[in-house]
Amino acid sequence: MFRRQFLTATAASVAASAALPTVSFADHHKGDAPFKISLAEWSLHRTLRDKSKNLTNLDFPRVTKQEFGIDAVEYVNQFFKDKARDDKYLAELKQRCDDEGVKSLLIMVDGEGRLGAASDQERKTAVENHYQWVDAAKSLGCHSIRVNAGSSGSYEEQQKLAADGLRRLSEYAKPHGLNVIVENHGGLSSNGAWLAGVITMVGMENCGTLPDFGNFYIKRGKNPEIYDRYQGVAELMPFAKAVSAKTHDFDENGNEIHTDYEKMMRIVCEKFQYHGYVGIEYEGGKVGEMEGIRKSKALLESIAKKLTSKAG
Repeated sequence: MFRRQFLTATAASVAASAALPTVSFADHHKGDAPFKISLAEWSLHRTLRDKSKNLTNLDFPRVTKQEFGIDAVEYVNQFFKDKARDDKYLAELKQRCDDEGVKSLLIMVDGEGRLGAASDQERKTAVENHYQWVDAAKSLGCHSIRVNAGSSGSYEEQQKLAADGLRRLSEYAKPHGLNVIVENHGGLSSNGAWLAGVITMVGMENCGTLPDFGNFYIKRGKNPEIYDRYQGVAELMPFAKAVSAKTHDFDENGNEIHTDYEKMMRIVCEKFQYHGYVGIEYEGGKVGEMEGIRKSKALLESIAKKLTSKAG
């Protein structure tokens, strides 16, 4: 019933391409793919917020597997904001993943305070606010929570403050077997050298990065400050425990027009020998979310073939 209602509500062009995949990406490549594909929940943020679509966070694993043939998910905490301590809810979500053969990888955590706040008390509160998401991630079988490194002050001051908050949180997460990973997500965190310096200062194995291909705006507005995305990813990859494949717009050949994906994935897979999950995070608006996710997956699959062909 859900699928029929959902497809009826989408554009005809999307519905035409919505046949259920028969095999997953990993199955298709028989384990020889240079990386694995996961789906970030933010790719469906408009759909999840549209009550008429009748889609919630609990449906995310099923949609990921049945609509896209993807078997790993990355949650966004705002879509189950009040459920971090709800054991019954988390157990149901985990069961739905198990039923679909879907793996939970991480929770992207926002809105819990600035881990690099100037005030020690504010920083302490932010760290403690994140504890519930570490616990929730462990319950779901995730390997990490993704956090932000917002701060204020000079370049050096912000590094010290962010490193302090991240270290405190990583110390809590370590005995739970969880990683704390930081995304380049605005401000100085979108400066690859700055964030790499922060992670080095933390100096803990379970504190790393989640390089996002498209989030290198240090400052937006009329005079934006933009960091080179290829340099930034290269600086963050030595600490990467996940990778975010941000997409916005595609040309007639299916290529992302803002990021040279072959160049980027060669940095990720060949230069740094990363062969883990690469999470689709479609954020465009020119095509619907379902189609955007499919285009993103097709692009990654085409890159995988090129990398595999070269390796062979």
